[in-house]
Amino acid sequence: MGTRRHRIHRVDAPARLPYSLRIMLENLLRHAAPDEQVRALTGWRPRADRTAAVDLHPARVFLHDTNGVPVLADLASMRDAMAALGGDPDRVNPAIPAELVVDHSIIADVFGRPDALARNADREYERNAERYRFLRWGQASLREFTVVPPGKGIMHQINVEYLARVVMTRDDEAYPDLCLGTDSHTTMVNGLGTLGWGIGGIEAEAAMLGQSVSILVPDVVGVRLHGGLPVAATATDLVLTLTELLREHGVVGKIVEFHGPGVTPLPVTDRVTISNMSPEFGSTAALFPIDAETIRYLRFTGRDSDHADLVEAYAKAQGLWHDPDAPPAYTAELDLDLATVVPSVAGPRRPQDRIPLEGVKSAFRAQERPPVAADREITHGTVAIAAITSCTNTSNPSVMVAAGLLAKKAAERGLRAKPWVKTTLSPGSRVVMDYYGEAGLTPYLERLGFTLAGFGCMTCIGASGPLVEEVSEAVAEHDLDVAAVLSGNRNFEGRIQPEVRSNYLASPPLVVAYAIAGTMDLDLTTEPLGTDPDGRPVHLRDLWPAPEEVGEVIERVIRPEMFAHAYADVLDGDRRWQALDVSRSATYPWDPDSTYVRRAPYLDGMSPEPRPVTDLTGARVLAKLGDFITTDHISPAGAILPSSPAGRYLADLGVPRHQLNTYASRRGNHEVMMRGAFANVRLRNQLAPGTEGGFTCDFLDGATITTVYGAARAYQEAGVPVVVLAGEGYGAGSSRDWAAKGPALLGVRAVIARSFERIHRSNLVGMGVLPLQFLPGQGPDELGLTGREVIGVTGLTALDGPDLPQALTVTADAITFQVRLRLDTPREVDYYRHGGIMPYVLRDLLARGSG
Repeated sequence: MGTRRHRIHRVDAPARLPYSLRIMLENLLRHAAPDEQVRALTGWRPRADRTAAVDLHPARVFLHDTNGVPVLADLASMRDAMAALGGDPDRVNPAIPAELVVDHSIIADVFGRPDALARNADREYERNAERYRFLRWGQASLREFTVVPPGKGIMHQINVEYLARVVMTRDDEAYPDLCLGTDSHTTMVNGLGTLGWGIGGIEAEAAMLGQSVSILVPDVVGVRLHGGLPVAATATDLVLTLTELLREHGVVGKIVEFHGPGVTPLPVTDRVTISNMSPEFGSTAALFPIDAETIRYLRFTGRDSDHADLVEAYAKAQGLWHDPDAPPAYTAELDLDLATVVPSVAGPRRPQDRIPLEGVKSAFRAQERPPVAADREITHGTVAIAAITSCTNTSNPSVMVAAGLLAKKAAERGLRAKPWVKTTLSPGSRVVMDYYGEAGLTPYLERLGFTLAGFGCMTCIGASGPLVEEVSEAVAEHDLDVAAVLSGNRNFEGRIQPEVRSNYLASPPLVVAYAIAGTMDLDLTTEPLGTDPDGRPVHLRDLWPAPEEVGEVIERVIRPEMFAHAYADVLDGDRRWQALDVSRSATYPWDPDSTYVRRAPYLDGMSPEPRPVTDLTGARVLAKLGDFITTDHISPAGAILPSSPAGRYLADLGVPRHQLNTYASRRGNHEVMMRGAFANVRLRNQLAPGTEGGFTCDFLDGATITTVYGAARAYQEAGVPVVVLAGEGYGAGSSRDWAAKGPALLGVRAVIARSFERIHRSNLVGMGVLPLQFLPGQGPDELGLTGREVIGVTGLTALDGPDLPQALTVTADAITFQVRLRLDTPREVDYYRHGGIMPYVLRDLLARGSG
């Protein structure tokens, strides 16, 4: 067994310590953490106060291209700064494996035709060749930096099917694969028994350079699963049910662990679907412990047999093997009978807003909309996009085969997708198309319009491309509320496509069904999807495949060799990737005319020592926002509109309108991204009532309504700091570092919110932006804040002393109130004192180099 060949640090953990905390405890012991940190875990109690922090060392860092390019730009900028300060640029180099998958840049421009994949890939390289050359420079110039080129799949699916080790080995040592990634859905790997979660790109840079990641010892919530899913329910319906349940319970900043008799028969493919949506629950991670099903999946996906043996032996030796009859002790216990799960969708704006399928029509009709003519074919509720997309579900053969079989039955009955529906298929792995082809399902999907558009995130991250022209025109002319139905994990406002207001998450077979129906104003449980050529009604129940049909196809066609074939050349790239000219160099040769990759300004003029912390005085409010402001609101990922500040900036540089691309693709250019801050087309700033999308009030110019970017630049030129006021759940959603970087570059010194989502709060700290939390029962409206006040924050000078202040005083004209300082760990205080993670790490590297 593997334990005879590899040394392990045996953990003598308390008998009922949750599995996730056992992994953390091993990490602390292996890295000789201080005794008080070890005691924080060995002494963990289910309902104790959580004030202790631990410093963890990830086994590897996981990135994608749209977050990875700015990470690489920061590292290249740090190399420049290191050279300017007299140090060795090569010291800025990953100390642990850093793996990047290029999956976020391909756009669904072309769809529903045989050459869609090739044409979308061609356009991807036309738009992004410069960014890809930059990534190849990083691969050539940095040690421990691996890039999976475009066209191979989606990062999390590749992680689950290929990259994840579960147990790492280096030299003669074996240890858990603690995987931290720059995408919040890094948690998908939790379904494989690997502990991992999303962190911001700024924090990832520090981890890559050998810094530990500081985290408060978490509460751990147990979810006991039992029973079995009904015939008509899918893993998608299960995860939407869990999202609703866990959001209602409240698991922000907590870890969720699944256990019980319902876990044992649950396939890994169902488990990873659930773990993928951990950020939608709000949890830090959502772990399924290692068991026999984990080992079966490792072997089935082509992992080395000896390594699978090592994972099993290690898990059993370290107490990480799941025992359904002996659950750990948990902070709270929830229970879900799988038999109660029903077919559902979630929407139209939040993943936790689950609607049973039978209630979709009534829920849709309950929303207020402007009146339109009753006889319009394209109207409110028209399905404009139907996308089988996202690793959340395309990693799961049960729902993908069900979608293929439903398409087959529909096509055989003469049904087609409605002509106004943009139908796309963008799986997260090439294995999907292999088993579709082997099962003979591809022609039927194509007959309904679901031709392969690309291997990448696409619609799920807003790279959905333009709508069918007549739909786009109708939306503009009649102010229509049209819909997208996608098998993804997020449906926040303005995320999927700027013209689409209502977005619904659904299983892949339901995506096919809604493409045929063409509207959300329909009860799929009772009303027909359409009629066959003879005029006979066809209902969803007529097309829905039985579990036995799905199981027969999976058993017949999906084989381990498919995974071995798909991943044999995963690092090679196609001819276009290989043709990108690149050479190794200690520092990057920046192109001053680039519109994609610019040297980041964060370290300009950095001093060898941090400056003293000062109080905040004379600040103005840049934005007053409501509840559940997501990172998509703060820093959009989708298309750059020509009328936006970013669009006008690029146009002034000569970029043609059709090449503006997306914010996600231009995250290596701070000039674009700072102009995109708070520019989401659905963002409503209470300082500019009646507007949407990046407007505010400039109080230096007679309270004039202007763009957020324009006002921020005016404040910066006048030497006036700015703050943001917000409600509950500020920064929910993606682990988007630009949601902190953009505001920081606009001069935002503090965000005062009722509560913060975990990753975004740490990103703010990483950029030197102060997160301040209203005390319970308080908020902007409760305190009577209009956002027009002059803001001051006192008590910050204490951060230069030995004692961390728990509360600070805020003055807003005549209003004075206390706020909670959300620097949660001593490490975060250090980051803030240094002005953020990057200057902290650079000074640390310099100090170690000179020592």
